Amino acid sequence: MADINDIRTRIDLLDDVLLRIFNERARLALEIGHLKKELNLPVYDPAREKRIFNRMKADNPGPLDDGAIVRMFERVVDESRRLERIMSQAEGEEQC
Repeated sequence: MADINDIRTRIDLLDDVLLRIFNERARLALEIGHLKKELNLPVYDPAREKRIFNRMKADNPGPLDDGAIVRMFERVVDESRRLERIMSQAEGEEQC
């Protein structure tokens, strides 16, 4: 049986991976934001978000329940939208 420090070390390593993944996802969301601005598309795409949540629930092996997974991804998607809006506003100010 692993001791608590070994388990915490494994959690820390996973947290490091999550941090890199979250930031890479954010970079990709900013790319999407640039494209949406060029195409004059809205930042908020409820159909896309619904597809994300449904896919995550369908692929969820647990032990987190589907509600927890959706809440976590809602937060991730919300932060992506926030970044897109900030980027869009900053680009709008640069053009003035």
